[in-house]
Amino acid sequence: MTSLAQTTKTFAKIGCLSFGGPAAQIALMHRELVDRTGWLSEKQFLSGLSFCMLLPGPEAMQLATYAGWRLHGTIGGLIAGALFVIPGALVVMALATIYALFGDVPLVETVFLGIKAAVLAIVLEALVKVAKRAFKTTLHWVLAALSFIALFMFNLPFPLVIAVAAFVGYLTTSAGAVGQAPPSVPWGKTLRTITVWLAIWWVPIGLLALVAPDGFLLQIAVFFSKLATVTFGGAYAVLAYMGQEVVTGFGWLSAGQMIDALGLAETTPGPLILVTEFVGFLAGYAEGGIKLAILAALVTLWVTFIPCFLWIFAGAPYIEWISDQPKLSGALSAITAAVVGVIANLSIWFGLHVLFDRVDRVQFGWMPDVSSVNWLAVVLGALCVVLILRLKMNILWVLAISASLSVAASLWL
Repeated sequence: MTSLAQTTKTFAKIGCLSFGGPAAQIALMHRELVDRTGWLSEKQFLSGLSFCMLLPGPEAMQLATYAGWRLHGTIGGLIAGALFVIPGALVVMALATIYALFGDVPLVETVFLGIKAAVLAIVLEALVKVAKRAFKTTLHWVLAALSFIALFMFNLPFPLVIAVAAFVGYLTTSAGAVGQAPPSVPWGKTLRTITVWLAIWWVPIGLLALVAPDGFLLQIAVFFSKLATVTFGGAYAVLAYMGQEVVTGFGWLSAGQMIDALGLAETTPGPLILVTEFVGFLAGYAEGGIKLAILAALVTLWVTFIPCFLWIFAGAPYIEWISDQPKLSGALSAITAAVVGVIANLSIWFGLHVLFDRVDRVQFGWMPDVSSVNWLAVVLGALCVVLILRLKMNILWVLAISASLSVAASLWL
């Protein structure tokens, strides 16, 4: 058994090096926790990963929390989960401040054109990767297609699409052989854990409601709390839903700012869902300046990540048993298939807003103004697709190359 100091040092290292999205982050944790230190067995690691993929929220952060819990109980889970998030959160706060204060400078706008082009390629890569993993049966292809149609053409709510997919997957999967018996954890203990973390999550929101029942911070808290319960399938899956609500529902950000938020989140360590912090910051800045922006970002962080601790600490004793249940695995597979349709919708939404200066919502989907095409964005986007999908170049290098070429082109043209 490792000491708490050693555990803290290792998870601080993981938090600072966790670039590249969940796949790279999970690989890093496997190398550190299974291969290098042997603190977790292969079975423990994979059982934890399977459970975290069933949950809403960032699976890599939740896996870190579970690993910390296995090593040192609740205090270990808190340290591991917090250290996975804090480095990236600090970087995002700094970048959001710079963006809010200097985002309208032509040079900054030019840099972000390059970042947006790279983000389009990154989302397309996510679509390809998830599709390869997801499509195991004809039903999965059907679920992906129907999810895309539901979102792109009929603008149905994202949570509804995910819920229906999970229900279909659960019903169409046979129960299979009976796995191991459930752990003998007193229900009273689990209930206490749930009650405590629900209070940690919702008591601050209740105080906001008492102080300012119609206030902006309460809107932020409630919206991102709702988001935290439906982020199945990772950050890419929920971005279209978040973008739709933030841009067209609340009007907190423009579509361009939403895409910039994802671009910045790609350059930082930690879970990609830190994009919510950037969104909260910009919404607060537009509403009331820098002080409200910082408060909004902190509220957003709280309601985005506190639920992750709730899911893990309540479910951790049952993880190895849950991962052995075929029907739950069927539900997860169906969700993953639906996420392909969700990311396809996101890809088109991003692509249109990156490549065209004017895009309008029509009865069944989105329609760009063809005369507003941005040819520099088209060229940079095509280049980034080649660099990422064909040449398998590191995402951070692609972001840097695209931004640099955007600046060079603006100076030359």
